[in-house]
Amino acid sequence: MTEDCIRPVRPDDAASIAAIYAHHVLHGTATFDTEPPEVAAWREKIASIAARGWPFVVAEQEGTVAGYAYATQFRDRPAYAETCENSIYLSPDHIGRGIGSRLLPALVEAARHAGFRQMIAVIGGSEPASVALHAKCGFVHAGRMIGVGRKFGRILDTIYMQRALEGED
Repeated sequence: MTEDCIRPVRPDDAASIAAIYAHHVLHGTATFDTEPPEVAAWREKIASIAARGWPFVVAEQEGTVAGYAYATQFRDRPAYAETCENSIYLSPDHIGRGIGSRLLPALVEAARHAGFRQMIAVIGGSEPASVALHAKCGFVHAGRMIGVGRKFGRILDTIYMQRALEGED
């Protein structure tokens, strides 16, 4: 039996990650994507994030990828170089098992080590479980964009939450 762990992503995780994300694209409002990216796109994303030295971690349970989280620079402009945006998704079979509560802190720590000072969560659809997870992990409400998305025939808000990764300057 494989030990459960949080570990850095590997290229061979791309298919599992694609499947997890596809579920959320097709059935949820946490992402405003409407078409799931192919496995090849995830391989490229994994490589691109690794090449920049940004964190990408997975939760593995019994040899299966149960969830993943990564951080990328919040905006492309140089002034944002120390601010990241996080993404975290769990396999539908593993929701409600405390995986997010282990995965997000691991990502926060990895982002701190990667040189980020602030982390922003952009929570599509104002998903209550994601808001609660982020609040539990020290994020505070930073804003709400009202009616900025449409998915499944619904007009959706986006909530911004933020967390300092180091002491304030």
